[in-house]
This record gives sequence, structure tokens and C-alpha cells, in this order.
Amino acid sequence: MYRTFVIARHTAVEAIAQPIYLLLLAVGAALMGIFGLLPFFTLGEDTKMFLDVGRDFVLLLVLIATLFATSATVFNEIENRTMLTLMSKPVGRLEVLLGKYLGLLASALLAVVALGLVLGLATWLRVPTDYTLNPETVDGEEAARLFDTRMMHLTGLAVSLLMAWMQIGVLAAISVAISTRVSLVVNLPVLFLLYLAGNLARFLDVLGGEANVLVRGIAQVVNTLLPFLAVFDLRELTLYAPIALPGSVFAADPGATSVGTLTAEVGLSSLYFVLYVTAALTTGLLLFRGRELGGGE
Repeated sequence: MYRTFVIARHTAVEAIAQPIYLLLLAVGAALMGIFGLLPFFTLGEDTKMFLDVGRDFVLLLVLIATLFATSATVFNEIENRTMLTLMSKPVGRLEVLLGKYLGLLASALLAVVALGLVLGLATWLRVPTDYTLNPETVDGEEAARLFDTRMMHLTGLAVSLLMAWMQIGVLAAISVAISTRVSLVVNLPVLFLLYLAGNLARFLDVLGGEANVLVRGIAQVVNTLLPFLAVFDLRELTLYAPIALPGSVFAADPGATSVGTLTAEVGLSSLYFVLYVTAALTTGLLLFRGRELGGGE
């Protein structure tokens, strides 16, 4: 296990040091800071729309950075024989594959946290304007509503970003698995197609329910094999609905998302994340074991 964490640490540092990683973080932080100053003209829903757009923006940027890092730390190391040198040490292929994945997952988490802090700060600053609340008020009731509104949105943002990171983690596991065989040229388009298909998979049940047994069976198989990314989409509960935080002004709101419901949904998403990542990495290990480490296969 110690060797796995050493590989993970090295992989994380290597991924963070890549120019595209730092460039995407800088561009993302700058753009989100600018978006935070702009109105969205949504008749009182500006903060919600801003958080929705910002969450998708973080997901896209971090996913791109992670996919580039995956190819650099797996496929390229096999092709340039660096992996052969690593495997000459007393480490197994499972330790290498798991260490690579954990390192990439850590670098993705750092990027999500960094961009999330910028998004959170912009949200904190724009709430008074969007809700027409005075940040310098001496009215205790208005001050309490302002604070509760800010904390409610930040809580929803934190949960949404956690879900985005898990979604990236699922796609990164697939990327690591296929990177043992293919380069970035193939990896990148395949993962983006899987991303689109995984988000559209939620509609297969609806289509399959009106079809014959064969079509329903095919839909079920596709739904099982594809990453069902809808399980990580909790925006209706976190960004578009108030959260009934204990002691807040939203605690008695009948339309608010309860903390218990939110906890249950996050737990279900986490379980799916663990199961799918385990399956993807197991497949990757099988591919890796049959791969010549000298490159040029």
C-alpha cells in the first residue's frame, strides 16, 4: 500500500505540473470571476443560474486537464519505456494502476477545490444584489436572511462540486483503463462520447419502456455498461431548490431539500462511484497485464 501511495503522490505532482493543468485553472478562475460580475437576467434566479453554469464549467475544465494528464502518465510512460523501468522495481501492475488513478483523482480534487473557492467567493459577493439584500444592514432579520441565503447556496455548491468530482473520477477510471492501450488521440474523443452517452443514458428507460422485449434488453445492457452520470446530477436538489439547513430561515420551507434527503442521495452516488470505478479499474488491470511494456505494440 505504501508503494501505491508513493506512485499516487508522484502522479499527482506530475499532473499538477503540466502546463495545460495550470493554464485551465488560471483561465477558469478568471472567467468565473468575470461571470460573477455579470447579470443573468433570470428574474430573481441569477445566483442559481450562475452556480449551474459555474458547476458545469468546473466539470469541463477539470475533466479536460485530467484526461490530458492520464495519457501523459500511463500511455506515454509505456511508449517511452519509463513504465518498464518502474516495473523493474518490486511493484505489481495493480499497485501501478491504482497509484496512477489515485494520483489523478487527487489532482482533479485540487483543481475542483481551487475553482470551487473562486466560484464560492463570487457567489458570496453576488447574493446581496441578486436577492436585493443590504450587506451592511443593521436589521437583524435581514442580516440573518442574507447569511442563511449565502450559506444555503454555498452548501448546495459544495455538494454539486463533490458530485462533479465523482463524475470526473468515474470518467478518469475509464480513461486510465483504456490508456493502457490507446493514446490521447483516441482516449479524448472516446471519453467525451462516453460523457455525452452517460448523460443521455437516463432517457433509455423511457424509450425502452415503450418498445419490445429485445429493445428493452438492449437498453438495459447499455444502461449497465455506460456510466450512468445522471446519478451525480443533484442540481435540482442543491442549486435550484433551497436547502433546509437546521436553524436557517429555510428550515420550515416545505419545498426545501432536507438534509436527510441530501445525505441519502450523496450516499447513493458515492456507492455507485465506488462500484463503477472498481469495475473500470479491474478491466484496466486485465488490459494492462496483457500489454507489452516496451512500447511500440
